[in-house]
This record gives sequence, structure tokens and C-alpha cells, in this order.
Amino acid sequence: MGEERNDIVVLDADLSKSTKTIKFAEKFPERFFNIGIKEQDMMNTAAGLATANKIPIVSTYAIFVGRAWEQIRNTIARANLKVKIVATHAGISNYADGSSHQALEDIAIMRVIPKMCVIVPADEIEARKAIKASVDYPSSVYIRLCRDYAETVFNENYEFVVGKAVELKNGNDLTLISTGLMTSKALFAAEILQIEGINVRVVHIPTIKPIDEEQIIKAAKETGGIITAEEHSVIGGLGSAVAEVLVENFPVPIEMIGVRNAFGQSGDPNELYEIFGLTSNAIVNAAKRVLLRK
Repeated sequence: MGEERNDIVVLDADLSKSTKTIKFAEKFPERFFNIGIKEQDMMNTAAGLATANKIPIVSTYAIFVGRAWEQIRNTIARANLKVKIVATHAGISNYADGSSHQALEDIAIMRVIPKMCVIVPADEIEARKAIKASVDYPSSVYIRLCRDYAETVFNENYEFVVGKAVELKNGNDLTLISTGLMTSKALFAAEILQIEGINVRVVHIPTIKPIDEEQIIKAAKETGGIITAEEHSVIGGLGSAVAEVLVENFPVPIEMIGVRNAFGQSGDPNELYEIFGLTSNAIVNAAKRVLLRK
């Protein structure tokens, strides 16, 4: 993107080796700014660059974005500046850094900001396409990336569209709505349920805000039950966003897979997913509970 557009600049908070923005810095040093461990200053600097017709792509760990929430709200979003925040190492997938660095609240605090677009890609292919699409999106954007390996869901022919959900599997018994690395787990859960004679729909929602209300309501009407799955707190994340749509339009039984009122912890990623219930088996069990409630 840096080769194609001279207006793209990148800012980092002294984490460029971890966030990989160092690759941009090596190629375009005059358009890379290491602001240091000063996230608030970084967001304000990005806002200034945006007023000068630059497109700032800002990167740091998701947990440290919270340090600059006030600046994101007041300086960036309130002025509707086109700053693109790409936050890495989010969620339980940041297994090695422990609870202090595992952001499980970032979707909630970002989607509540007016005019802020929130995107959570399912895999590496969608991440690249989402970042490219965000550049010309007419507002500030928050893109949430995990640390752990995410199973490949899409191929290179996939077309990412901001605000659009993607139906990955058709089904009529109920619907699994997922985001981020939980989408691959939802697809595997659907395979398990299919073997048991339960035909579920799988809908991936990469854009938490603006959310695809039409697709959610359609799924509720056609399948009568919803399970959401996210690597984030169930408070304020995808589950909350989906529930908000349903309660106002077409209420159906819903179960939410996500972290419940807890901080993360250090450990092997697969063990942590088990501890916090972020697995395909947890989705399968939730699906069966929803079927009983229909």
C-alpha cells in the first residue's frame, strides 16, 4: 500500500518489531513515526496528520489502545478524522503475555464511540483486505488482530466489504454468528452438528460496527435461534451487538460464547481456549441449548 499511495503514513508506539510495522519503516522511513511509549501523543499526532490530508495507520497492542481512549474519542472520532487504528495481540490469543496484556474489552470501548468503525477479521487474508478497505472508509476505523495463528477461512477471491456479513454455510435449524478467530471454530462446530443431524447456518461478521442488521434479522427469522462466538468479553462485544439488533427487531433464543466477567491468564493457547470456553465443543453445546429453547 505504501508503494501505491504516498499519503499513507504509519505510527507506532515503540512496538514495531512485534506489530510488524518495522517492515513499513524499513521501506519508507520518511513516512514512519515511532512516537515511543506515548499512546495518547501517538493518537493526537495521527489526528494532526489526518488534517493534513494524510492517511495515518496507527498500530500498537490492543490493550494499550485503551490508554488513549479519550484522545481517540475527542480528537479523532469527534472530528471525524480518517485515522485507521490496527490493534494487535488482542484477546486470549495473546497467550504468553498474560492478563495484563490480553485485551478482552476493546471491542466494547471502541464500538461505543460515535462514527467509529470496528472490524475483527477471521484470518490473514481478510485482515489484509480489511486494512486495504479501511484506507478509503469515510471515518475512523479500529481493526482488531489476534496474536495466535488463525485458521484460514477465506481464499484470495474473497471480497471484503465494510459492514457486510458473510454466510459461510447455509442451514435452517439455527445460526452460528461468529467473528475473528472464532469463525473457524464455528465452522468446525457446524460440521460436528451436521453429523448429529443438526443443520446450522454459519454467519461471519467481520464488521462489528456498522453491523449487518439485515443479515442478523434474516437469520433469526429463518432459523429461530442464534449462538454468537467471539474471543472477547460477552459484555459489549459481538454478542451484545447481535442481541441489541434482535431485541428491537425479532427476538429469538440466543446463547453467547465468549469470556464471562473475567481477566485472561498466561498459558498454552489451546488450554486457555478450553478454560474460557472458546472452543468448537462449547459452541456445539450452546447450539443444543438453543434448540431446546426454540
